[in-house]
Amino acid sequence: MYVPSLFGYGRTVADHRNRRLRTAHLWQIVSALVVVCLGSLIISSKLGAKAQAAALGAPLAAKSGLIPSASAAPALAAANPPPIPTASIAAAGSAAPPVSAASTSGASAATAATSEAASGDKDEVVNLTLGGAVIQDESDIPPGLSPEQIDSLGNGKVPIHREGKYRSPLANPTSGGPAMVKVGLVVSEIRDYQITDGSFSADFFLSFTADKLLPKLHPVFTNGHEVNCTSIVDVETFRFYRCTGAFTSGVDLRNYPFDTQFLDINVEDAVYGVDTVIFAPDPRRTSLDATFRLSGYGVASVGATAIKHQYPSRFDRDDLYVSRYKFTLGLDRFAQSAAFSVYVPAFIIVLISLIGLWVPPDELEVRSAAGAPMLAAAVLFHYSLIQSLPATGYLTHADKLMLGVYVSLLINMATTWVFLIVDEERLTFWFKVFRAWTPPLTAAVMAASVFV
Repeated sequence: MYVPSLFGYGRTVADHRNRRLRTAHLWQIVSALVVVCLGSLIISSKLGAKAQAAALGAPLAAKSGLIPSASAAPALAAANPPPIPTASIAAAGSAAPPVSAASTSGASAATAATSEAASGDKDEVVNLTLGGAVIQDESDIPPGLSPEQIDSLGNGKVPIHREGKYRSPLANPTSGGPAMVKVGLVVSEIRDYQITDGSFSADFFLSFTADKLLPKLHPVFTNGHEVNCTSIVDVETFRFYRCTGAFTSGVDLRNYPFDTQFLDINVEDAVYGVDTVIFAPDPRRTSLDATFRLSGYGVASVGATAIKHQYPSRFDRDDLYVSRYKFTLGLDRFAQSAAFSVYVPAFIIVLISLIGLWVPPDELEVRSAAGAPMLAAAVLFHYSLIQSLPATGYLTHADKLMLGVYVSLLINMATTWVFLIVDEERLTFWFKVFRAWTPPLTAAVMAASVFV
């Protein structure tokens, strides 16, 4: 049997079908190569981010003793004794023998340095809390401690305060109790927000209102750099600044593209601890300027908290907590923009691939063109999505959506591959089965990728 052509020649139906099969195979091979190359880039970025996080976290954990071996557990438990009652330390200090001449001279030098700092530059922070401090000696170590406990507590020649609740040289036992300070923060502008690393620049007003006389504050921003604050009001119970600077906050993309990002501004005093200053958020003075706008995002929440933060032991007898104020601005993406930029293209790719279900089984070239190229298009689209995001060690909602797209396309392509192996007498039967069951199965897969 021959098929007529424009030039009078003809070819058999078998030759015509073989040519189409070769073309279909070529499309599948090209698509498979594209999928393998781009898919390997996507997977390597996920695994690389996870491995990098593990590599960075393991040394820190090992350094801080967070990953002890079984044999090291008793030693670590002994090296981290429970807090020692103030009474016992005070008793040990009162029962101590007279301080040596070296200790007395050290305390005198510390007191002199404190007086010099107080009378010198008003921004000087050196030795502000060493008034009345003495150099630690053996008499300041509570009795009955094991060598591991003494090593954890610290027995170095550091200045300590024998009076008060805390022994840290940063303590201020003569302050007469902490001042309760209400902190207000009003943001006028957020700019240059980068989702790739969580960095942003901010302009804001910062106020401190105390219930008693305040020492000079030295506000520092623990997640900021190049922060400049201009003092506008500076009286004994009230401080008011206008600040501008660059900050960095964590990025959580698990719900991308419907994610909410939280921008933080953390403030604490560079010198004084909770025995001198305790910060508390002032809800009525925590807000945004009326003209606040940030391109691409809407305001989800505005709030502030205050905590007592303790750093890992930085030196011997470092037992003082620091009061930290944390302002948090929640930002969410516009839903319409997120849907049209991520979900609509993904569903269009799947719908185009489903068109091939209505192509007869003898037109394998057309059926292949409706499936294999769409798989390559899906991988290209997925690759373009992750280029605008930081590498993560977890799957975002967009990643889960694209996994659903991949599964749907593979199901559709499998219906074409089946026609290559079944008997010709059964082609019509399988054509009807695939056309009836593939669309609902694809709908179930896509629904699972969206809601799981």
